[in-house]
Amino acid sequence: MAGKIIIDSERCKGCGLCVMVCPKSGIVISKQSNKNSYFPAQKNGIDCTGCAICAIMCPDAVIEVSRDDNVVSIKATKKSTPDLAKEKA
Repeated sequence: MAGKIIIDSERCKGCGLCVMVCPKSGIVISKQSNKNSYFPAQKNGIDCTGCAICAIMCPDAVIEVSRDDNVVSIKATKKSTPDLAKEKA
């Protein structure tokens, strides 16, 4: 299954988690910094399998993975915490 990744390099902080978990070693850390002076992750030309492990591991949710025209996007969401006062009442 062929896949494709898109990394938002301006929001990426270059933590390297995606680099470590990519089974095909298809992601590397860039030698050029972004506007925030971070060295972001980037694709290195190796075919992506579309496993989406990189997107799942990304703490900033800046990686989008697509497989066969289906987008597998992991978005950061703010989980709501129930109000304890209302919960106890």
